[in-house]
Amino acid sequence: MVQGCTSDAGKSTVVAALCRWFARRGYSVAPFKPQNMALNSAVTVDGGEIGRSTALQALACGVQPHSDMNPVLLKPQSDMGAQVIIRGKVLGNMQALDYHAYKKTAREAVLAAWQALSSRYQVIVVEGAGSPAEINLRDNDIANMGFAESADCPVILVADIDRGGVFAHLTGTLALLSESEQARTLGFVINRFRGDLSLLQGGLDWLEGRTGKPVFGVLPYLHGLTLDAEDAVDEQGDHEAGALNVVVPLLPRMSNHNDFDPLRLHGQVNLRFVKMGEPWPAADLVIVPGSKATRADLDFLRTQGWDKQIEKHLRYGGKVLGICGGFQMLGQSIDDPQGLEGEPGCSEGLGWLAMSTRLVPGKQLHNVQGVLLPSRAPVAGYEIHNGVSDGPALARPLLQLGDRNDGAISEDGQVMGCYLHGLFDDPQGCRAILAWAGLHDGVAVDYHHHRQQQLDRLADHIERHLDMPALLERLTVTRPTVKPAAK
Repeated sequence: MVQGCTSDAGKSTVVAALCRWFARRGYSVAPFKPQNMALNSAVTVDGGEIGRSTALQALACGVQPHSDMNPVLLKPQSDMGAQVIIRGKVLGNMQALDYHAYKKTAREAVLAAWQALSSRYQVIVVEGAGSPAEINLRDNDIANMGFAESADCPVILVADIDRGGVFAHLTGTLALLSESEQARTLGFVINRFRGDLSLLQGGLDWLEGRTGKPVFGVLPYLHGLTLDAEDAVDEQGDHEAGALNVVVPLLPRMSNHNDFDPLRLHGQVNLRFVKMGEPWPAADLVIVPGSKATRADLDFLRTQGWDKQIEKHLRYGGKVLGICGGFQMLGQSIDDPQGLEGEPGCSEGLGWLAMSTRLVPGKQLHNVQGVLLPSRAPVAGYEIHNGVSDGPALARPLLQLGDRNDGAISEDGQVMGCYLHGLFDDPQGCRAILAWAGLHDGVAVDYHHHRQQQLDRLADHIERHLDMPALLERLTVTRPTVKPAAK
């Protein structure tokens, strides 16, 4: 199990790297995250829903993501409440105190999923959440040491030296653990180091002498690494002259912002996330993203005056694309009679597509593929939504997905949207949408190939900088039963 001294210490990337390292050596390996809180999720092979970072780790293993790999997923809908997903299926909405009381029951689902994976794989690489030293969260913990103790799982502790205070983080975290938790902590990994390693050696010697735990390695800062983020949004853009300007309003409960990763990598696209209070930039294409609280985020969008900015953008001939919740916002109304995403009620939409949406129980979870109807370019992605949309706009669909259509295109061709996440992942589909937005003769970005390259890069990185033989000596890992995969 990989635990971190803080959030964003590098747990997700270290787990992905270890998964790929084991898989390349022929081990049957799977990732596992007992509990995750994130708005970025993926659809699993068994029709469930898990955190996006765990799905990426499954890709690193060369296996299909399964709901057992992330048995508890919390999707925040407010500062005090979240949608609770257990083994891939929605349980309901809970306030923080209610969920804290529910964790004893959630523990049973976590351990059942762990046992199911253990029966199918030789190696499981587990990722913690946040820090194991949060004293107020230790009661009924299922995310960090509470799980490790129940499953008798050895732990390595990761700290981010780029934040500063790495020796305080490691020694302080270890000191706040119980004796049994300290005993199962095998050692440390220091992440994101910049500079001459010889200048750090004195600190490493002190740390090992003080704690009696080895430092398995120091991972240098890996420049240019671009992989699915768990929740944080990279708000930077290249802003090259002459490129297509794509603007995304940064909504409080924006979900699955990984939709935009292929655009971030595109050399002819300037991607810009606009934050609260920022001036609205010039744009060729505005994308209204998905949301876990669609009506609340629509209210926020209006409060910022972004609806007026997008309306002006359309008057000057710009293009607008809505994805999932953003697609719903482009319609005439959004009705949530049962309060699935917040307080029950109906909100007026932006009105640029002649359709209405009603939120109903029974989340749609599908991995799908098809074509863009205007160009017949292939697309593939996934659907995660509660809404059912209806209206004349749907008679002009954007996508054909097998035997059904999805999405809509406005009569003037300036506005379109759909429920499909991953719309830009296929290079041909991405190129077709960007051509609609004004980027003609654009290059294709093969995002699937890029992700595989980055995962191999991570595995190479830990092979160079971690003492894997020393780590393996302390683990109970059987030899692989299949021929090692080609690198």
